[in-house]
Amino acid sequence: MTFLSPFYLLLAGAIAVPLLIHLMRRRMGARVEFPAARYLARAEREHSRTLRIRNLLLMLLRVLAILAVALAAARPVARWVGSGHAPTAVALVIDNSLSSSVVENGRPLLDQFKSMAQGLLAQATPADRLWLVTIDGSVRGGSAAVLRDEIDRLQPIDGAGDPVLALSRAASIIQSAGLDARQVALLTDGQRTEWQHAPQLSNTQVLVYAPSTKPPVNRAVIAAEARPVRWTPRGAIAARFLATDSTTYRITLAGQTLSRGTAAPNEEVVVHTAPAERGWVDGTVELEPDELPADNVRHFAAWIGAAPGVAVAPGAGDFAKNAVDVLRGSETVANGNDISIITADDLAGLPALITAPADPVRLGAANRALERAGIPWRFGERRSGAAAVHGAGVDDVTVTMRYDLVAQAGAAAETLAVVGRDAWIVAGPRFVLVGSPLTPDASDFPVRAAFVPWLGGVLTERLVGEPGQALDTTPGVRLPRPRWADAIETADGQRTPLGETLDAPTRAGTYFLTRGDRRVGALVVNAPPEESALDRYTADELRARLRAERTVSAPNAAAWASLAFRAAARRPLVGPALALALLLIVIEALVIGARARRAA
Repeated sequence: MTFLSPFYLLLAGAIAVPLLIHLMRRRMGARVEFPAARYLARAEREHSRTLRIRNLLLMLLRVLAILAVALAAARPVARWVGSGHAPTAVALVIDNSLSSSVVENGRPLLDQFKSMAQGLLAQATPADRLWLVTIDGSVRGGSAAVLRDEIDRLQPIDGAGDPVLALSRAASIIQSAGLDARQVALLTDGQRTEWQHAPQLSNTQVLVYAPSTKPPVNRAVIAAEARPVRWTPRGAIAARFLATDSTTYRITLAGQTLSRGTAAPNEEVVVHTAPAERGWVDGTVELEPDELPADNVRHFAAWIGAAPGVAVAPGAGDFAKNAVDVLRGSETVANGNDISIITADDLAGLPALITAPADPVRLGAANRALERAGIPWRFGERRSGAAAVHGAGVDDVTVTMRYDLVAQAGAAAETLAVVGRDAWIVAGPRFVLVGSPLTPDASDFPVRAAFVPWLGGVLTERLVGEPGQALDTTPGVRLPRPRWADAIETADGQRTPLGETLDAPTRAGTYFLTRGDRRVGALVVNAPPEESALDRYTADELRARLRAERTVSAPNAAAWASLAFRAAARRPLVGPALALALLLIVIEALVIGARARRAA
């Protein structure tokens, strides 16, 4: 028997009241010698044994009634006597996150969980109601035979799970099952990064199993990215590793080995390259497999093209011309007319980096040129006075002369920099528009050290090649649909049209985004780096974190399956305890009534 509210057992101390009353009654009354009362005294002595037995019975009934009320207040539960178990609703929650694929004792941990789950199902009866809930919140219901097949097919996901979602759904389905015996049976590796939050599970009993062994030492690729995402054609690949000592790595690009090397713990590796491939390509950073092979590969994507030819119009200023000369020297750009750096009043075509005209008289011509080019922005009122600029790559810049950038109907552009709340630099398909001339008398941006890198990024990442980009995400995440793409291409070349949202695949990898027959971007899916940290909570620590009505931790794998139905098949004894108290009170009333009738 178990008490859910053992504190209320203190109410049993009230049994002292009838005991005191009984003891005090023995001393009540004064001894009076009266001749006429001798007959009554003799009659009382003749019946004293009967009276003592009746009084003891009343005291015992009152004591037992108080004990029954205290017992009911403590909310006892106990298993019914007999073999087997009562019909039970069981939600079997299996943690199949990436970390559960770690190999321990020569076997993946998830396989051990699956064997334990099969052992639980072997004890189920046709009267039980059963569900399987995976750590990503997916729910499957059915008979024991159906769930055995589901467990056989269960595979680890390529990312982190959501314990709050999984346990909340498990608790909800068993509470609506219509059975008195309910149980959430949880199998997890107890990974600390995954169990930072625990759900509130009212009216739910949880049986927990987590390994008591220490996890193995893990090596993982925790970062891999192309820098920049667009290469023209030179670029770099940056990677970082989780390891306790030096580790060897391999970098691939478009399926071919690009580089091999050795990295020190927590060292960032940067490999520069200028490959022959063109267009959107995928790549990986890999380690030799260890006990957790799922995080030994990390994916990235890059767009590779020839260095764009850039022409600087005379009105754009000497600082823009000098910056482009520096970029040509580093082979980031080349001579040519692929992209123009030009003032708006001289704009003839796109793609272009467009600046405000230096002469206010040319403002009307500038706005007409923007309209002819299909750019949904216009120059508005002229502003003077020093103001700070905020934005990626342009922080700490001060602007002294600018024009308001006024969006037109249907304008869709990204704001790259602002002055206060006003846009100063905006970017759209094949254009970047600056609200000031690129001259020192309009802002100090052209003389800043950040100007040349910023200009190189604009020319090679926003104004060259297709308008798409690489999107980084984790498995199963729902993203807004990128408007520059209409389909997603899987590894086998199949294309699936996009809806209003983009659901990331559940498997890690690089998936290309297409428009028509062209690749215009990439969706790079990787597990979150925290999933590689294998530190664990013990079963007892997890039990303390779970806010459930009752939580039981299994000491070992064998005990978990045996406790699954035994812990759930307990019944509340509140009703029987209250019924017993009522019965005792009724018997007491009958005894007192019989005594009163006899006395009458």
